Amino acid sequence: FREGLEAILVLAALTASLVRTTEGYWRPVAIGSALSLLATIVTWFLVVGILSGISASELDIQAATGLLAVIVLLVIMNWFFHRLYWTGWIAMHNRRKRDLVESPEKSHRAIFRGLMLVGFTSVYREGFEVVLFLQNLRLRAGMSAVMTGALIGVALTAIVALIVFVLNFRLPYRRMLVFTGGMLGAVLVVMVGESVQEMQQAHWLATSTLHLSMPEWLNTWFAIYPSMQSLGAQVLAAAAVLGSYGFARYLRSRGRNIPGACQ
Repeated sequence: FREGLEAILVLAALTASLVRTTEGYWRPVAIGSALSLLATIVTWFLVVGILSGISASELDIQAATGLLAVIVLLVIMNWFFHRLYWTGWIAMHNRRKRDLVESPEKSHRAIFRGLMLVGFTSVYREGFEVVLFLQNLRLRAGMSAVMTGALIGVALTAIVALIVFVLNFRLPYRRMLVFTGGMLGAVLVVMVGESVQEMQQAHWLATSTLHLSMPEWLNTWFAIYPSMQSLGAQVLAAAAVLGSYGFARYLRSRGRNIPGACQ
């Protein structure tokens, strides 16, 4: 759902000026976005097929995909990367869109194809991140549970897209992204704990058990296990996200406008 919100923000920035033109240049952007959804589904089955064909133990595959999911989440939640994403990624697409629309030398067909590509790449990036992130969940929880959650996320994203692009209603994007970011923060802590446990079961990491009495619900719902490696990794992950946010705010308060400083 969060990736869907970001895709809507990108598309809204790209099509804001196009809807006012008589050439209907927003249509190829919409077509490219729709094609990116199909490409995301194809990518999902390709990645599933690749993982199914790997000749390794199930524990090793779960440990590897869990580590990958944690890396993806850390990148998504890093405030410096996020700021760089908005200033660089969106600016690049806007520049490409402007070059296409304002070029007197390009034919209508060339502009149409170029804007389709702009719409495709702006959304497919989000879909690719989702595909990588969900693989570990699929291996642990099964395809049915993951598909149910993904379909709920797609449905909520479609509702937001309808409100934004059809009803032309401006939503509190920042608050929505902060809210979903808080949810992702909780997911990050859980996935780090589960990933460390999977790596310990696959003998990638040692296990230094702490003699602590923990209720079962902490293990089940928050993946908090009494081991030094698990608890330490969860603390480090939370500190990395909070630290990057706090340092970015500090730089902003000092008036240092460097690439990566959060808004």
